[in-house]
Amino acid sequence: MPRPKTHDETLREKLLDRAARLLASGGPGALGLRGLAQDVGTSTTAVYALFGGKPGLLRELFLDAFRRFGARLAEVPVTGDPAHDLVQLGLAYRAAALADPHLYPALFGAPEPDEQTAEAAAAALAPLLAAARRGVEQGVFAAGSAEELANSVWSLAHGLVSLELGGRLLPGPDPAQSYPRALEAHTRGWLAPLS
Repeated sequence: MPRPKTHDETLREKLLDRAARLLASGGPGALGLRGLAQDVGTSTTAVYALFGGKPGLLRELFLDAFRRFGARLAEVPVTGDPAHDLVQLGLAYRAAALADPHLYPALFGAPEPDEQTAEAAAAALAPLLAAARRGVEQGVFAAGSAEELANSVWSLAHGLVSLELGGRLLPGPDPAQSYPRALEAHTRGWLAPLS
């Protein structure tokens, strides 16, 4: 009779969730395997069995964060208006960050890059690049590459979200109202002039 599996998917998810929260609240120094295991009610043996150690745990946390993040962006409907789609993707970026603020820092605390982590990041941002490509191909956007446009929208969304999550936005309108305006103005700046 086989032994019951004690290091299951539920324990894996608990460890990833707690690790993300520790990283978000205290940075990399706050993540010790012994403390993590104790917080979750398991042993360091479980962490090693599931992840192979701290580097494996951080790598899985990075992959999990990008999977969740990418799923949110993939939910944005594709319309016939790429400029509108870019704005909606920027808003979905914010919604993803606010839904999982403890995972957001994991997106940018990349482990040793490898093919799988690069693919996970690219897959998550694929809807943004696809909308930019559609707009460039349709002549909606002025000179520049789709990659430049996607990076530009991403950097604006990332900057705003990082400031908001860090409590650093200047006092003013509610971000729920100011984000769409900022994204729309930014995207308008890329529009091709009307002939």
